[in-house]
Amino acid sequence: MTSAFFRAEAGPAGLALIPQAEAASGWGEGQLRGLAVSSALAREAEHAIERLGRPDLQPVRWTLDLFRPARMGLPCTTSATTLREGRRLCLIDTFLHQDGRPVARGTALFLAPSHSPAGAVWSGGAHPEPPAPGAPMLPGQHRLYFSERTGWGEAAQAQNDTRTQVWHEPIPVVDGEPISPFQLAAGIADVVNVAANLGANGLEFINADITLALARLPVGDAVGFAAIERREQGGIAVGTAAAFDRGGVFGTATVSALANAHQAVDLPTFFAEPAANS
Repeated sequence: MTSAFFRAEAGPAGLALIPQAEAASGWGEGQLRGLAVSSALAREAEHAIERLGRPDLQPVRWTLDLFRPARMGLPCTTSATTLREGRRLCLIDTFLHQDGRPVARGTALFLAPSHSPAGAVWSGGAHPEPPAPGAPMLPGQHRLYFSERTGWGEAAQAQNDTRTQVWHEPIPVVDGEPISPFQLAAGIADVVNVAANLGANGLEFINADITLALARLPVGDAVGFAAIERREQGGIAVGTAAAFDRGGVFGTATVSALANAHQAVDLPTFFAEPAANS
């Protein structure tokens, strides 16, 4: 298991999450990576469901909005508001706060599972293949990259103009706490920006959001995201990826991103830095 994104610490405003080295972003000095922010807010959404006493519900949609840079040097607090709770549905808003103001929002939709109807309905055609069982993750990256040109391997061979997949192991949200399947999926979903927008010149788009839709929770010790559609115009890119584990596709994710070529992330160079994570 890798080191965690945060360390929990009691403070005057309650429990604070103190960013650790694993939470550092490649987009700018001192910024938190989207994986850390999404994981922390997914954790808060799960805590809200627990406080409501609703173990009958499961998460089916997670939307993250990254509207201000979150900083490494500042403690984080999270909060949740229940927007609607019904017999078969619960909608929860969560916020990550730093220095007294919100920097990111996560919205979670929980639904009550039942039984599928008998009628046959078309189901999607994406069938991404994970790396071979036991394949070691790249040192310091906790992931492997796939491109249609080169197969599974390191970041350098995936920086081309063919479709990309990312396979990622869990990163704990808070030191000393086990990571849940929902926290795993919601946190790692931020790499959809890499799957959708990694190209020949590295990662030249920064995502402003991520939306994850879950037919089921992931099973196992890693998850993957495989790009299945991408469109770009005027410096705005939107992409869709299939979310998969070793049991198959369990959902989809979409990302909206802005051109950020002046701060493009060259993944091999970035991960060569000992303290870097993206």
